[in-house]
Amino acid sequence: MPSFVQELRSAVTGRAAILVIGTLVLQLAFIASYVGAFHSPRPRDVALGVVAPQQISGQLVQRLDGLPGDPLAPRAVDGGEAAAARKIHNRDLDAALIVDPRGTTDTLLVASGAGASLAQATEAVLTRAEAVEGRKVRVKDVAPAAAGDARGLTAFYLAVGWCVGGYLCAAILAISAGARPANSHRAVIRLGALALYAAAAGLFGAVIAGPVLDALPGSIPGLWGLGALVVFAVGATTLALQGLAGVVGIGLAIAIVVVLGNPSAGGAYPYPLLPPFWNAIGPALPPGAGTWSARSIAYFGGNGLAPSLLVLGAWAVAGVVVTMACAVLKRQEKNSEE
Repeated sequence: MPSFVQELRSAVTGRAAILVIGTLVLQLAFIASYVGAFHSPRPRDVALGVVAPQQISGQLVQRLDGLPGDPLAPRAVDGGEAAAARKIHNRDLDAALIVDPRGTTDTLLVASGAGASLAQATEAVLTRAEAVEGRKVRVKDVAPAAAGDARGLTAFYLAVGWCVGGYLCAAILAISAGARPANSHRAVIRLGALALYAAAAGLFGAVIAGPVLDALPGSIPGLWGLGALVVFAVGATTLALQGLAGVVGIGLAIAIVVVLGNPSAGGAYPYPLLPPFWNAIGPALPPGAGTWSARSIAYFGGNGLAPSLLVLGAWAVAGVVVTMACAVLKRQEKNSEE
């Protein structure tokens, strides 16, 4: 009879041990990333417009800019309340303070559709700052979240669902027919299957979040196109990573999309409430770009879409290029061996 040590060596291969250790590292990274992003949210550099008479505008901007912890990034806005509201709808500002020189109550314009936590944090900061001057703040929501969109989180969960579908579809393609496509034709077939899946996933996700659950307003065709792009971008990236690293590429995709991308997406806490690291990487990753775009379509008339769509397009194109390149190289290696 073989000894226990011999059985252990036979049962647990070096490859299995490496994969288990990699899983542990991924799990710990998941915990560190989520706890690091969410454990202490506080506003940093909230883009605040200030509408005030010229004689006090500069002094007020300077005072707000000097608040401890730099919660605000204020700048003067000309044109009155209407101009400030337009800048919020264009996604150039997160909020705006409209000063009433004839009274003691000022108006704070917010957009809860971009995230209720950001609107509430901005209100809290300005309420304290105004109280020091003996003034009060009245809040006006110029882009309110829909009744079925609790705290403006639907766009985030929709984007996360699309991302999950993207890397799961790519992972299933790898499990069913090998992590690395045997040749360029197989790579094209996989990318084509992914594109069809992305189109279906984008449509069904938009319909469920919109007409079925009445959770997210906005253009169904617009959300459909966005969803298809998010799913394809994440799926193509996963295929590319599998082409580079085999089955380990699935773990790398999860690290990028889930471990780094989800907590930095600006969902539960929009970008100005996240620590600097997550604030910096969020807009460049698919979950963040998808969340920002979905909110833009739902609440801001599609304003501010271009940068996030470029990010998603870049991930999609890079995924296609790397996937095809890996397939060509594998075919060349096989031909040289023959």
